[in-house]
Amino acid sequence: MIESPPPAPVAAPPRPTPRTERRAPLPLPAGPARLLVLVGVFVCAACGLAYELELLALASSLLGDSVTQASVVLSVMVFAMGVGSLAAKRLRTRAALGFGLVEALLALVGGASGLALHASFAWSGAPDGTGTGPLTWAQDPAVLLVCFSFAIGGLIGAEVPLLMVLIQRVRRQDAGGAVADLFAADYVGALLGGLAFPFLLLPAFGQLVGALLTGAVNAVVGGLLALGLFHRDLTRRARRLVLLANLLVLALLATGAVLVDDFEHAARRAVYGGDVRAAVWTGRQEVVLTGGGDRAVHLYLDGRPRLAAPAAPADSARTPYEALVRPALAGGRHARVLVLGGGDGLTAREVLAHPGVTRLDLVEPDPGLVRLARTEPALTRLNDGAFNDPRARAAGADVFDWLRRAHARSAPARPRYDVILCDLPGPARTESAKLYSQEFYALARSLLADGGRLAVRMGAPTAGAPGPRGLWTAEATLRAAGLHVVPYLSPGTGDRGWGVLLAGRDTPRITLPEGGTSTERPPGTRGLTTGALAEAVRRAERRRPASAPVSTLVHPRYA
Repeated sequence: MIESPPPAPVAAPPRPTPRTERRAPLPLPAGPARLLVLVGVFVCAACGLAYELELLALASSLLGDSVTQASVVLSVMVFAMGVGSLAAKRLRTRAALGFGLVEALLALVGGASGLALHASFAWSGAPDGTGTGPLTWAQDPAVLLVCFSFAIGGLIGAEVPLLMVLIQRVRRQDAGGAVADLFAADYVGALLGGLAFPFLLLPAFGQLVGALLTGAVNAVVGGLLALGLFHRDLTRRARRLVLLANLLVLALLATGAVLVDDFEHAARRAVYGGDVRAAVWTGRQEVVLTGGGDRAVHLYLDGRPRLAAPAAPADSARTPYEALVRPALAGGRHARVLVLGGGDGLTAREVLAHPGVTRLDLVEPDPGLVRLARTEPALTRLNDGAFNDPRARAAGADVFDWLRRAHARSAPARPRYDVILCDLPGPARTESAKLYSQEFYALARSLLADGGRLAVRMGAPTAGAPGPRGLWTAEATLRAAGLHVVPYLSPGTGDRGWGVLLAGRDTPRITLPEGGTSTERPPGTRGLTTGALAEAVRRAERRRPASAPVSTLVHPRYA
């Protein structure tokens, strides 16, 4: 007799997992709840990109070289996003709590990043406070930039897996559809943040307050989503923790916003000293003027020195500007002069001191600097009121674009100049390199009248390391644009002074106004002698390298 097999044991019911565990219903239907989650994704993405752009703007402003800073910030943040996404896997079982705390921390770190970086830049220096010794890692703004980029990137990366769990918590759907919805809201929010930063936050609130405001919005949205829509997923203790964390973050951000003016004043005193005469955000850069009266005058553009003049007028303070202007004007006709840059008016002062000049056109990218140079007594004393001279006309425009528009005119309408003077920011900053490119010099060449001259001010090579950069790269670039060039080092400024390149369609003459001997100052000059100018040419030739590269728009060669 064949016995029937024993009945199979009844399997125990599966133990509920966090994904299948029955949870309390949400306070809203699935449709509106899902929409609120996507709105939260949208806002958080906008805040995340605003933090990123704020770091890029601060890094470029404080540390320079925007390409290097952008590369560092973006690469570190993207790497950290991956790290944060992996770390957030441990929070999936408590997604609402994790999301609420992550957003609070992100709001604090992102909102305060501007203050921290600015403080590091302002007060960095030797441990003994002299500013001359080596920096510790905590004092170095570049190190803090990397740390904040990593922290913000990691917290942004942690958002994605937590939001994926929350959107699935509202309504189960296939993974592909959930990812598509989540990323669509994320990318559209990033678009909003990317547009809001340059067109709203930066012009209306500035870098510091803009970052604090972004952090406040981030904290409010994250807290409302966790405590409003998903509060039933939180224990009473967890709800208190999220609420207190967000309230504390909002209080800290509000305190920072209230004290930001005092902070900026203290930071300026730390960077520029206690005699700040004017500090203006022009919409393009921060312009700070110190001294005046019986004190030396210093002008800073985005923290970088633009000029330094002693309390009493001195020949040595005027020599570099004379070295740029006087040889160019003395080489031939000079009735019409174009100055590119030079918004402080000191180059214009030297041009207008020459009686043969009938018209001076000046193109300055920052009209705010020209306004300050026209109205601020400390600057008008230095530039002799150059912008109030009826022969002078100042235009606020991008220099490269202005040349392109002038070049595009028909030949009869195209302006022609006897002398063009380039008094522009140095090419070490990436955004300025195009103003020292072959294309730029070719445009300037097209505006030269017959026998016209083009003079370019550059940083001089040092005695120990002339190298194929700086002055010599600019000389090679001018030659590639079809010009003959004579380089010389600005007399009286030492090995680290200015270099000047005087160029023309024909080889220009290096001379000064008529009169005077090799050791005497010709009429109209204050700090130059013909002998010193001749020695300046010989000094440059002694330091000429064997070769130098040509810089173009697509391949800038300055460093």
